[in-house]
Amino acid sequence: MLYRITKIISSPFLRLLWRPEITGAEHVPLKGAALLASNHLSILDSVFLPLMLPRQVTFVAKSEYFTGNRLMAMYMRGTGQVAIDRQSAGAAQAMLDTALGVLRDGGLFGIYPEGTRSPDGRLYRGKIGVAWLALSSGAPVIPVAMINTDRVLPPGAGVPRLAKIGVRIGEPMRFTGSPSSARDRRMVTDEVMRAIQKLSGQEYVPQYAASVKERGDQAA
Repeated sequence: MLYRITKIISSPFLRLLWRPEITGAEHVPLKGAALLASNHLSILDSVFLPLMLPRQVTFVAKSEYFTGNRLMAMYMRGTGQVAIDRQSAGAAQAMLDTALGVLRDGGLFGIYPEGTRSPDGRLYRGKIGVAWLALSSGAPVIPVAMINTDRVLPPGAGVPRLAKIGVRIGEPMRFTGSPSSARDRRMVTDEVMRAIQKLSGQEYVPQYAASVKERGDQAA
């Protein structure tokens, strides 16, 4: 109920200012488990993707999103997002366990295979969690490309700017293999990233975004 109320209240405001446009919404099933695997340009990705779909989408978001900006924190809680402390030793497994539970309950789970926001608008190598979830649950993976959210609110910015936002959704992808096989997990992840890149048109970088960010911090 709170999810619907939050969307009803926020939707007119968000649509008026940023005129989001979605293509491929028919690829998202009206019921049943599915993974929405998206590129990640801005914190607003977790705002506009759920906004554009009739079904509830659950994301795991870093705990800072729930303790910083009060409006953002209220929106994240109201739309059913789950906070996780990314600094904890078991954060990755906790995220996967939460996601698998959502999928086994027949829900939609949103995941960013890059693991963090892109530092420069390019698409980075995917982490294998998306493959583990797909192979463990049997749920289809639906590739998603968020467009221009980084122009509205780039990483580090505090005030949103005006720009038209796009959401592109591709056809569902189904995979077979073993979640315990490193080879299968890598192959599935790379295929998902190719589908996202095709939708987004981003330049692909065969490195992890987190590693690039870390080197940038050290260089600074």
